[in-house]
Parts: sequence; structure tokens; C-alpha cells
Amino acid sequence: MSLKIVLALVAVAGVAGIAIGYILRWLVLLGKKGSMELQIKQMTLQAKEEAGKIVNEAVKKAETRMEELREEEKKHDAEFKKTEERLINKESLLDQRQVDISKEAESLKNKIEEVAKVKEETEEILLKHQSELERVTKLTEEEARAELFATLEKRYEEDMLIRMQKLETANAERLDRKAKDILATSIQRLASSTAAEIMTTNVTIPSDEVKGKIIGKEGRNIRAFERAAGVELIVDDTPGYIIISSFDPVRRQIARVALENLILDGRIQPVKIEEMVEKAKNEIHKIIKEKGEQAVYECGLFNVDPRIIAILGRLYFRTSYGQNVLQHSLEMAHISGMLAEELGGDVTIAKAGALLHDIGKAVDHEVQGTHVDIGRRILQKYGADVRIIQAMQSHHDEYPYETIESIIVQTADAISGGRPGARRDTAENYLKRLGDLEAIANSFEGVEKTYALQAGREVRIFVYPEKVSDLEAKKMAQEIALRVEKELKYPGEIKINVIRESRVIEYAR
Repeated sequence: MSLKIVLALVAVAGVAGIAIGYILRWLVLLGKKGSMELQIKQMTLQAKEEAGKIVNEAVKKAETRMEELREEEKKHDAEFKKTEERLINKESLLDQRQVDISKEAESLKNKIEEVAKVKEETEEILLKHQSELERVTKLTEEEARAELFATLEKRYEEDMLIRMQKLETANAERLDRKAKDILATSIQRLASSTAAEIMTTNVTIPSDEVKGKIIGKEGRNIRAFERAAGVELIVDDTPGYIIISSFDPVRRQIARVALENLILDGRIQPVKIEEMVEKAKNEIHKIIKEKGEQAVYECGLFNVDPRIIAILGRLYFRTSYGQNVLQHSLEMAHISGMLAEELGGDVTIAKAGALLHDIGKAVDHEVQGTHVDIGRRILQKYGADVRIIQAMQSHHDEYPYETIESIIVQTADAISGGRPGARRDTAENYLKRLGDLEAIANSFEGVEKTYALQAGREVRIFVYPEKVSDLEAKKMAQEIALRVEKELKYPGEIKINVIRESRVIEYAR
């Protein structure tokens, strides 16, 4: 019995504990709910305050921006009004100008009508006068003109003949003939050889065994030779020779002499190579000096600076289009002396200018500039006569002709370089180029005959004057020049000379 009571009491106590716990939990939850609502209210109030601040700031910014926009609108309105006023003023000016133009056009129209009426009246008066003259003289206009010309010719025949004789005495044809006579005389007196000297870069070797010695073990000898001589040796499978390659003709000749001496000696090794190259340098420099002195002596020039003579001698190893430059300069010097003698110029200055005209080519591969400018600087540096510099500087039309000697030097250059055989060109190519030049010129309509002159440097084209006008002749020359440039290969330049002339021929019976 007591156990049941105890169990009952325990059960009652448990139920009571559960009820009390539930009540306490409910009370705690109510407390927490109240605090959360309070926090929410506080957060809501803070948010409203911040939102109010943001709205107030936004309102202030909007008001500020509205003020700025109003100011900009006022400025735009003012500018628009100014532009509108300008356009209105321009429109008014244009309207006024249009009115003025209309008035001027009307005035011009009236004047044109007046001029036309005056012209018609004048023509009517002229026709009346002509008709009256024909009625009185009983001659037509053509008959009256022919009779007038016949009368004038008969009256002034003697005066016309005297005037024609004076013109024939002083015309350009006689001067041209005289100039040709002078040039022909000079060329005949010169009578120099036309064979052009060509400097070779090939060295003949007796056998392939010598070629092997020149190459050396692992190319040692050939490298030593190239380093000492400043050239390049080209040794290929072609038997019988070795090619020496260098832009400097003096170096090439030094290398040729040294290599030939090495082959003759047979002892080809680096020390001997250096020795032979040094010996060849001395030989070539001696030849240069001798050739320069010989050229100056042959031209009869004195007091020439030895340094200029040394540079001049280098031209002996220089060629241009296959023509030896020193031989070309000597030839020019003789021609220039003869021309100067015929024309009354200074023979010494003309000869010196011609002899030294290409001196810049001796070092043009080492110094920048054209050979004319290089030559001028060389002569100025070594104190040459100013008249000699003036004579040599114009032979390629780079400087104006300041003296008669400068014209003589340029003419002598054209004679020496232009004659057949002076420059490297086979006779077959030369004749073919001349034929092609004439064929191109003859293909144009209105050409009567064509002549290629001065070794193909000039072509003269005679046209029919009744078929080709002056303007068409100029256009024809340009078109021929363009075709020659496109279709032909040639050294230097070719002068296209189109000649249009009228001739009157009468026979004395």
C-alpha cells in the first residue's frame, strides 16, 4: 500500500514538475519576444532616420542640379539667340547679294545684246564696203590680195633679198656648222685608241694542286690571304682560275699581284702570304704614283699637288662601263685643250679640269657623296685653282656653267664617253640598240625619219609639220621617252629630240 502511495506521489511530482517547466519556458519566451519587438522598433526608427537623411541629401542635390541645369539652359538660349540673329543677318546679306547678282546679270545680258547688235551692224557695213570695193575695182577679195602681194614683192624685192642675206649670215645653222667643224677637227687631231681597257679579277692557276695549297689546311691559307689583302677569294669547281672579289679596285689589284707572286714562289703559308701582300702593296702604290705623274706630264700640267697626283693615279685601276677612267680623263684632257684653243679659252685650265673631273671616283666607295662633290672637296682640300674646280664640277650638270672651260669639259666628256667602242658594249648590242631606238620612234604617226646619234645617247626624230603640231611634238617626245625606258636597256640616259620644221623650196630656172 505504501509503495503505491509513493509511486503516486512520484507521478504527481513529475506531472507538477513538467507543468512548472512548461510555465517557466512560456514565461521566458514571452520575455524574449518583448525584447525582440523592442529591438525591431529601434531598428525601424534608425532606418527611418537614415532614410530621412538620404532623402534630404538627395533633395538638396536635386535642387542644386536643377539650378545648374537652369543656368546651362539660359546660356544655351542666349547662344541660340545669337546664332539665330547671325543666320538672319546672313540670310539678309544673301538676299541682297542675290538681288545684286540678278541686276548685274540683267545688265550683262543687255550689254551682250548691244554688242551683238553692234557686231551685226559692223558686219553689214563691212559687207557693204567690200561689195562696193569689188564693184568699183571689179576684183574679188582673193584677186585683190594676190595683186597687192605681187605689187609689194616687186617693189620691195631688193630689200627682201638683202635682209635674207643678212639672216643667212647670222643664223644658227651656220653657228651649228662651225661648232661641228671645231669638234670634228679636235677629234681628228686626237686620233686616240678606241680600245677600252678591262681590269680582270681572275687569276690563272696551273693545277688543282696549287688551288689546294692556296686553300690550305682547313682553309687556313685562304683566310690569312683574305685578312691580309682585304678581299674575298672565290674558289669553286671551275678549273684553271680563282676569282678575286672586292669593291675596291686597288685592293683587287694588290691581291692579284700578291697571289700571282705566291703561285710563282710556291711557298704558300700565312707568314709568306703577309709578306707577299705587303710587297704587292708597295708595287701597286708605285704604279699609282707613276701613272698619276705620267698623266700630268702627258697633259703638260705643272705645280700639281703630289697628293692630288697620287689620288689621280688610282683611277688607272678604276673602270666605268668598261672604260678605263684614267684613260678616259687623259682623252678628255686632250680634247678639252684642242677645244679651248679653238674657242679662245684657257687651255691649261681646260686640260686640268678635264683630267681631274672624275678624281672623286678614286675614293667614292670610301667617302659618301657623288663623285663630283667628292672631287670638289679633294681639290679644295689640297689647294687647287678655283678655276679648275669650276671647270670640272659641271660635267654632269650638277653645278651651273660658270666659265667657258666648264662647258668645254662637259662637251669633251660627252665626246669621249659617247663614241662607239669607248664603253663596254659589243658591236651587236650597240647596233641592235640603235635599231630598236629608231624602230620605236618610227612607230609613231606623223614621223618622217629618225636618226640615232652619239652612240645611241640621242635620237633625232623629224616629223611632218602639217600632221604634227608643236604641242603634239612635245607630247610625242614624252611618249617616246617612256617607251624607251620600258622597252630598252642602256647605260646613262638617251636624249629624245623631236624636230618640227617648215621648209619652203623654190627652184631657179
